Formats: sequence, C-alpha cells, structure tokens
Amino acid sequence: MYETILFPTDGSDHAATVAAHAIDVAATRNATLHVLSVVDGRVFLVLDDERVEHVRRDLEATARDAIDDAVARAAEHDVETATAVDTGNPAECIVDYAAATDVDLIVMGTSGDEYERNVVGSVSQRVVREAPAPVTTVGPNADN
Repeated sequence: MYETILFPTDGSDHAATVAAHAIDVAATRNATLHVLSVVDGRVFLVLDDERVEHVRRDLEATARDAIDDAVARAAEHDVETATAVDTGNPAECIVDYAAATDVDLIVMGTSGDEYERNVVGSVSQRVVREAPAPVTTVGPNADN
C-alpha cells in the first residue's frame, strides 16, 4: 500500500520528530522515502534585487542541510531515499511534488506557532485539503 512516502522538511527542531515517524513507516513498509525541502519563495517579495541571490543561496543551503539530516537518519534504518529542493509556496510545492511523484503517503509536521496559524495560514492544513494522497500529521508535542 505504501511504496513511496513523502517527508517535507523545513529543518526545524520538530522535523526530527516527524522524520522518525516517516522513517518508521518507510522501514516497516520497505518504502522509498522522498525528502523534500521547500525554500519559501514568498520571502523574496520583500527583498531588494541586490539581496535576493545571497538570501536564496543561504536558504537553499539550509534546505540541503535539512535534507541531508533526514537522509542520514533514514540510512541508519536502511531506508532508500530520493531528495529534492524546490522554491515557491510550500503547500503548493508539496502538493505538486506529491502528485508528480505519485506518492502513497505524506508524513509532515504541524506547527504549534500561533502566528503561522492565524496570519500566514497553516501549510499542513492546506496540504491535508489538497493532497492527492493520505496525509499523516505529527504535532509538536508528539513523541518520536
């Protein structure tokens, strides 16, 4: 049933807990774990042209670090991985990646951040509504 699992990561402290859940499912099912990190393209709207490339490089490096961490954790459990970095609206990029790669399950974190929920809108809520596959969410108080 679950042959391909998508784990979107932002590299936050909570991402390690979510990764543990995603890796456990992948290991149990002998599934491939797709690790995606999205550089939020909306940040570039408020930057002047001179700073965009510098900030883009920094954010892409952070995304790569988040992916590398998840891949290393997956390797400890002999879980095969595929990786990608994308730029854009995180929810849209996650849904688009899930559709393009025909994933069977998305395992992602939810934020306990009140600002994100009330002002920006929850990425996980949008993914749950629009995803082409089931979504398992892992809250900030979940154990790993």
